[in-house]
Amino acid sequence: MQSQNLTFTFTVDQTPEEAFAAINNVRGWWSGNIDGATDKLGAEWTYRYKDIHYSKQRITELVPGKRVAWLVVDSYLSFVDDKAEWNGTEITFDIARKGNQTEVTFRHLGLTPEAQCFDGCSNAWGFIINTSLRNLIATGKGEPFKSEKKTENAQDGELVTR
Repeated sequence: MQSQNLTFTFTVDQTPEEAFAAINNVRGWWSGNIDGATDKLGAEWTYRYKDIHYSKQRITELVPGKRVAWLVVDSYLSFVDDKAEWNGTEITFDIARKGNQTEVTFRHLGLTPEAQCFDGCSNAWGFIINTSLRNLIATGKGEPFKSEKKTENAQDGELVTR
C-alpha cells in the first residue's frame, strides 16, 4: 500500500552534500520569519508567517549527504479547525545518489488527505519544495518570497505559502 503522507521527489545535478547544505539553509528557500539554528542536531527553530502559520521544529536527524528530519513540536495554522494539526508530524528529506544525479525525497509524515489543511498545505509545500528548494540546490538561489506575490494574485482557489 502506498503511503498517503505528502511526498515530493525531484532530482538535481548537484552532489548529495550540496543538497544537504541547501536543505539546512531553510532561510534560503522558505519564506517567513525563521528563528533559531536550522542545521544543528537537537536544535529547535521556529517558522512564522504573519498570524497565519507558526511552527516549531526540532531537528531529530542530520546525516550529512543522506537525511534531514524535523519533528513539529508545536504549531498553529489559522485556516483550519484544529489549529495544532501539524503537532507531532515529521518532515523528512532523504537524499540519494541516482546515477550522475542526486534525488531528494521530501515527506511530511502525518500530513495525509484526512488532514483539513492537506490540499492547501500540499499546494504550498509543492511550490516550496519543487521550485524554491530545488532552485536553491541547483542554482544557489531559492525563491522563498515569490509565493507571497502569488498569494495576492492566486487564481482558481490556489493556496500558496502562508
